[in-house]
Amino acid sequence: MFEINSNLAAIEERIKYSRRDWMRILGAGLGTNIFASNQVNNPVQAAPIAARGPRAKSSILLFMTGGPSQHETFDPKPNAPSTVRGEFGAIDTSVPGIQISELMPNMAKQAHRFAILRSTFHKENGHGPATHWSMTGKVALPRARTGSEPSPSRIDPPCVGGVVRQLRGDRNGLPGAVQLPARIGDQNTFMWAGQHAGCLGERYDPLMLIDESWIPGELPPAFKPHPDVGEERLRTRSSLLQDVEVGQKSIYGVPVDSFNIHRERALSVLNSTSAWEAFLLKNEKPETIARYGNTRFGRSCLIARRLVEAGVGHITVTWYPDPPTKFNSEANFDTHSKHFTKMKNLLMPTVDRAFAALLEDLDERGMLDETLVGWTGEFGRTPKINGGAGRDHWGNVFSTVLAGGGIRGGRVLGSTDSLGGEPKNYPIHVSSFIATMYHAHGWDEGVPIYGPDRRPQYFIPGKPLEALF
Repeated sequence: MFEINSNLAAIEERIKYSRRDWMRILGAGLGTNIFASNQVNNPVQAAPIAARGPRAKSSILLFMTGGPSQHETFDPKPNAPSTVRGEFGAIDTSVPGIQISELMPNMAKQAHRFAILRSTFHKENGHGPATHWSMTGKVALPRARTGSEPSPSRIDPPCVGGVVRQLRGDRNGLPGAVQLPARIGDQNTFMWAGQHAGCLGERYDPLMLIDESWIPGELPPAFKPHPDVGEERLRTRSSLLQDVEVGQKSIYGVPVDSFNIHRERALSVLNSTSAWEAFLLKNEKPETIARYGNTRFGRSCLIARRLVEAGVGHITVTWYPDPPTKFNSEANFDTHSKHFTKMKNLLMPTVDRAFAALLEDLDERGMLDETLVGWTGEFGRTPKINGGAGRDHWGNVFSTVLAGGGIRGGRVLGSTDSLGGEPKNYPIHVSSFIATMYHAHGWDEGVPIYGPDRRPQYFIPGKPLEALF
């Protein structure tokens, strides 16, 4: 274990980024890979990445949009002052000596199956840039904003789903990466940065389900042909169109554009109807749905398990409230006000139930060892409770969780100070969290990915937490 002065670490981090930024600017003119330059070296992770075969065949990332508080989830501070501790206490778990928030009784029973990373950090307090850190392990490159936060850009490094989709490919008639039930964003910026394949191109974007009227467990409305056309007629039209376009390409060399990519994906649904049944819950037992929770988030976690069974390489499940609650910052983990009421009544009961059910279900089916499950948000919340009974943005430290895919459960890696506001031991930059996900898939820093220009890019953002395996 190492203990690092947080102020010194922050200064060193700024120095390193300034130096790397200059190298990136100079390197761009020399034709070097700019996307390999955003690595943050965790000072406690100096061991080289060992080459080995893949361990995780699939991964699931549960993303708590808005930024969940570490105090009311995996790093409670029962002995802190009431202005920090808040209204809830800590409870024992299935692992002696490990406690989590009393708002997570179901997850407390599953503690032997997961590892808690209490000292995760990136020091970014804006939703968009922080989401990019947490979805890619790298910094979002500067650009103009389209709302209050930067949106995804093709100049950015890819998210985990984009990398998995390129390296594993699409299988069994399904895309290699899926995000459901919604985008990560709010009422101010539709989609925050870091959610697609970035510089890899649209072909490797995760399939994103963003129809806010969709109830997980049914086929999304956009996947169905118009009633006046019907499936068979649309298949005939599709076949005729493909024949015409093949002729055009052979004569004129017509390139495949963005529109064609999206259309091909849409039509593929009709040509592989059995595969897309992974999105349907009609054959699941009612008690299984109840186990996960008959909620949008719970049903999405159950679909994630079904997608793993169907061969999908990576699934991101985002927080999404149930109707009639609207999808906005008042209904996610961005709890600047009424924090304790929202955590107790709206947020944590649903998340606790679904997360615990997913881990237990995967384990009972013999799938957990080959399925990595991660849990995070874009950042944590402030130790000090504000005047509106809320907690504000806090990228200085937050809790993340990893399970399955070779991860040893029943462990806590890293710790925070007595207020839960700064890393104390074993600081874990978020780049190591993402690198550990790749490590579980069996990919080391020598594995390349390719953009449309076919130039190799080396995507591992940091050093994996090998002590977890």
